[in-house]
Amino acid sequence: MILADTCRHKNPKELDHTEIVRAGITDLQVLRDIGMQTFIESFSSQNTEENMRMYLGEKFSDESMTFELCNPGSLFFIAKNDGKTVGYLKLNTGNAQTDIADKHTMEIERIYVLQSMHGKRVGHSLLQTAIDEAQKTGVEFLWLGVWEHNEKAIQFYRKHGFEPFGTHVFMLGNDAQTDLLMKLHI
Repeated sequence: MILADTCRHKNPKELDHTEIVRAGITDLQVLRDIGMQTFIESFSSQNTEENMRMYLGEKFSDESMTFELCNPGSLFFIAKNDGKTVGYLKLNTGNAQTDIADKHTMEIERIYVLQSMHGKRVGHSLLQTAIDEAQKTGVEFLWLGVWEHNEKAIQFYRKHGFEPFGTHVFMLGNDAQTDLLMKLHI
């Protein structure tokens, strides 16, 4: 299954060709590499090296990624721009969800985009893929957790209609951080 989306840069003369492709177990290495790179780019300056190393070692190990990719309640999508992987999306349904294990909800666990691609609508394309998948499954709402200090991401989700509805604890290594829970009614 291939979903293609062509978006525009801020300069309308320059096209951003973003292709969203469903990922599977054969994409483990690509997902791990892009996941680690984007997480480091986004959060290393605000967290200790030790906590980053612990989190990355746990979440992006071959064992952990294999488990996630083989979970029937999880869906992965890769964003490619001119053939290069520039981001990915992980969705969870049912018991695969990290917090709300409700059959009427779908979780966006990760939308990761390379910093060099911020502002080029890759995140928008991945979010639209999530919304499309939620609509196909007939869930009541799409939800996610976003670090309370990630103002740029919070504003991105607000702009797309997500509203806060609570908080939960996100463990980054040994650091208990607070995520703002946000949802979008489908």
